[in-house]
Amino acid sequence: MAIPLLICDDSNMARKQVAKSLPSGWDVDITFAKNGVEGVQAIREGKGEMVFLDLTMPEMDGFGVLETIRAEDLNAVVIVISGDIQPQAKERVMSLGALDFIHKPINADKLSDTLERFGLL
Repeated sequence: MAIPLLICDDSNMARKQVAKSLPSGWDVDITFAKNGVEGVQAIREGKGEMVFLDLTMPEMDGFGVLETIRAEDLNAVVIVISGDIQPQAKERVMSLGALDFIHKPINADKLSDTLERFGLL
């Protein structure tokens, strides 16, 4: 059964890049969101049990998405994929419940390694 996967990033190019970097044969049903508001709605609708989340987005940023997931106790495993390299950003997302933090630009091998490390493949 396919895993509902949400790719939430305001950049169309980044969304496509993440989708192309997914491990071949990984059974996922992909939904895209271009901001945190759309992302939270997709998670509420069951379209984001697995979420790849950008931090810097309009309307609601990735921190807001993580805070909403926690406040509403939504079923979502989140890996942040962001260009924000500040240690404080990584610490904050991890404290808000993110599983891991991957730096942009996405690397397919790094993504696969991360998914394998957490038993998600």
